[in-house]
Amino acid sequence: MDNKITIIEGPPPVFEPIQDGWALGLNEGPNLLVTALTRLRTFNGPELVERCYRAWHDKTPIHLHYRNDMGLEQQAPILAARSVDTDDGHVLLLWIYLDQEKVEFEIDHGDDESAEDDFDR
Repeated sequence: MDNKITIIEGPPPVFEPIQDGWALGLNEGPNLLVTALTRLRTFNGPELVERCYRAWHDKTPIHLHYRNDMGLEQQAPILAARSVDTDDGHVLLLWIYLDQEKVEFEIDHGDDESAEDDFDR
């Protein structure tokens, strides 16, 4: 059994910092890991969630396998998974661990230029 979910095509996943209390609790331990959320479009989200559940039931890890912005292959352990049906199809929500030394979060402060324009008037 292949214990990974692989992104075959498309851009690298976008990782969002976790704000949920339950998900923050997943990171309790001696390792310096960052818990993040990524949203992936997929053809069969429930089957991918089932793959995660089977791995966890067997007490084996399952990883997200993807290419980063530089095209290098990376893997991240999956902590939780959920499939959501949308008008555009299935979206797979994956909560994962990222190595703290390899993570850089970009913070979007919204439309800063329009905020400055409001003050200039």
